[in-house]
Amino acid sequence: MTQRSGPDSSSRKPQGPFAKARQTIDPRVFVPASLVIFGLIGFAVIYSSTAADAFGTLNAAVSDGIGWWYVLATTGFVGFAVYCGLSRVGTLRLGADHERPEFSFPAWLAMLFSAGMGIGLVFYGVAEPLTHYVSPPESMGVEGGTDAAANQAMALTMFHWGLHAWAIYVVVGLGMAYMTYRRGRPLSVRWLLEPLLGRERVEGWIGHAVDSVAIVGTLFGVATSLGFGITQIAAGLDYLGWIEINNWWVVGMIAAITAMATYSVVSGVSRGLKWLSNINMILAGVLAGFVLIAGPTLFLMQAWVQNLGSYVQSLPELMLRTGPFTDGAWLGTWTIFYWGWWISWAPFVGMFIARISRGRTVREFVGAVLLVPTVIGSLWFTVFGDSAILRQRNNDDMLVDGAVDTNTSLFELLNGLPLATITSVLAIVVIVFFFVTSSDSGSLVIDILSSGGELETPKVTRVYWSVLEGVAAAILLVVGGAGSLTALQTASIVTAVPFSVIMVIACVSMLRAFRYDLATTPSLMRVSEPEGLNGQRVSRREVSATLAGLVMVHQIAPGSYEVSPDTGELIIADPVDPLGDAPSSDGSDETDRAAD
Repeated sequence: MTQRSGPDSSSRKPQGPFAKARQTIDPRVFVPASLVIFGLIGFAVIYSSTAADAFGTLNAAVSDGIGWWYVLATTGFVGFAVYCGLSRVGTLRLGADHERPEFSFPAWLAMLFSAGMGIGLVFYGVAEPLTHYVSPPESMGVEGGTDAAANQAMALTMFHWGLHAWAIYVVVGLGMAYMTYRRGRPLSVRWLLEPLLGRERVEGWIGHAVDSVAIVGTLFGVATSLGFGITQIAAGLDYLGWIEINNWWVVGMIAAITAMATYSVVSGVSRGLKWLSNINMILAGVLAGFVLIAGPTLFLMQAWVQNLGSYVQSLPELMLRTGPFTDGAWLGTWTIFYWGWWISWAPFVGMFIARISRGRTVREFVGAVLLVPTVIGSLWFTVFGDSAILRQRNNDDMLVDGAVDTNTSLFELLNGLPLATITSVLAIVVIVFFFVTSSDSGSLVIDILSSGGELETPKVTRVYWSVLEGVAAAILLVVGGAGSLTALQTASIVTAVPFSVIMVIACVSMLRAFRYDLATTPSLMRVSEPEGLNGQRVSRREVSATLAGLVMVHQIAPGSYEVSPDTGELIIADPVDPLGDAPSSDGSDETDRAAD
């Protein structure tokens, strides 16, 4: 990023945080993104009903018009992730070949899981499986409230929270980690497109637009989730009979969570965020473990194994299902909504995962990000979802006015177990901590984007974005009401439309960069000394120096060489770096020649 400084800035250092912020932020991204954010908040507040109608129309247009694109693209992202993990691409390291991971494996998993969808697991852990059990999609021909509906409900839930969701994060996270730590580019979304579009375009208005869209989608995604999280926390406190919710309580809770998130993001990844993520995963594990032990333990373990099988079995059918004749409304409410929601969060979660994944191999990255959260999520949904389904089946007391209440369904479930008050408080604490980790990691990612990919951003800009998230949530809840919050939730989903196209282009772009890297990275082969016919080793003097040590082996791709008809020499063309990082000394292409 070009430094913006005065004539004598080379001899003077910034005197304060604001001076450092002025030198760090990229106004071509920071200013447009901030203006759009303030403009949308103002529009949603002043014209609440109009905004709700407008964004509702957009939501319907996305679901009905291009839902098929979301389904196709998301399944393609799964294929991209699997290919990168299983092919030779998986041997590449996200950094120099000698680098090792910055964080331990458990700490790394805790941070990526908390930032990725931790709060969603708490929010929908009971509500979604129970909803699919009571009201399954009509086209699948399963009657609600039956055993078949229970099995199908868990398969649908795991489909929405499994491989497809995390494959979206793999695309963005893997691309940014590779471009930053292995190819030396700033940590920014725009650089995923460089191998295909070239550096000049990426550094121009196209790159600025990509980063600005990522910032807007991330902030509204975090602010909207914060708003819905506050409603669940408030519902839990009201369910316990501790408070009577009003606007002052809402503002106070948002201020408290924002303050915690601000302190964490100012402390940095290695301190605040790492500590919060580890503590939160422990608390979430305690809550899930209690429900597992205090509830029908044997039933839940049997259900978990069956749910995994049902998910794998139904995956081929569900992954390309668009419902052109039936279930259009159901798909728009659930599957297409989720795909758009995950894509809108991809810049945030993907960049954060990239930020903490330096030193991992591509195979390790893909395997951990794709599989571990899917398995853990399946266990979580089994413990809470199947417990709720079993209780509804036996007692018929999990519904409110004949429907599932998303805000209180978790507390309804805990109320039927021992220590209901203690576990309800623990659930509220887990929700708060999950939102704090999502908010502070979101603020960190936005700050990096607005600073042109700088990893060490000034604290004042981190505070700016963290506070802006809290202010946006508070204004939308208190002033705009539920209509504005729903409208801006739709806005964050709609931002997924252009970003899904960016992600598809990024997949093609990154495959091009991977091919060059593999073609130019030698494999080391250790050759031992041969043994004589009588079992005795041959003297070292009789073995060439090359054979006694390491041999560097380059694989040659088909079509990249030819045999000279005149001399019989093998002419091998050098691969072309799509990033242009390794030009020849005279600017022309060179070839390596080897005797046939």
